[in-house]
Amino acid sequence: MSLSTESPVATKVFPSPNHGERKDGQRPTMVILHYTGMPDEGEALQWLCNPVSQVSAHYFVFGDGRVLHLVPEARRAWHAGVSSWDGEADVNSCSIGIEIANPGHPGGLPPYPDAQIESVIALTKDIVTRWRIPATRVLGHSDVAPGRKVDPGELFPWKRLHEAGIGHWVPPASVSDGRFFSRGDQGMPIEALQAMLVMYGYGLRINGVFDEDTEKVVSAFQRHFRPERVDGVADASTITTLRDLIAKRPSSSTTA
Repeated sequence: MSLSTESPVATKVFPSPNHGERKDGQRPTMVILHYTGMPDEGEALQWLCNPVSQVSAHYFVFGDGRVLHLVPEARRAWHAGVSSWDGEADVNSCSIGIEIANPGHPGGLPPYPDAQIESVIALTKDIVTRWRIPATRVLGHSDVAPGRKVDPGELFPWKRLHEAGIGHWVPPASVSDGRFFSRGDQGMPIEALQAMLVMYGYGLRINGVFDEDTEKVVSAFQRHFRPERVDGVADASTITTLRDLIAKRPSSSTTA
């Protein structure tokens, strides 16, 4: 499939100069969703197109649902930064980035408007279908950069995307009091938890110690898959949800 293929969902081209070559001839195998984290969507758009910023994305989705095309899909947009997933350290070279206009946590994390999410669904579905991107590789910025990034946030409707045929999702296990693992714990149960997170795709060293990095990854996992409580504590709900995701993970050739 040609790398020159672009999404027909975008309403117009608004070019950003911030892009480069995809390294080693890589093709898009991931979609990374972001929020802009700025109060004014117009300023956020201009920042993504400012050569000084050194950041960009392939697409920009306004609150009213309009979609702009900023960087050709054939090019490497600068949206993921220092990140990793499933052993891939250059996420920018193998992904398509979508910036969603939302003030994010700095602005109180307001809900995403329905019109905006419908456009995100249409755009993402078109991308994953054309590029045959696996469901498990439709991710948030926080998934590929745990601790460093928290977007698109715990209020992003991942379940709604999954119901539309996008991304991997299982109903999260109910939160309840009980046994849990947290910072400072050590031993085989921690090693098993770390191994499960790595098996799913998260970048983490398996050392049997519930250290700061493990806490960050657990928080990132919760933010995407168990958003009821994001605290970095591996309780029964978190571990059960992770287990169910691994057990029901689709084959790499599927997109939902």
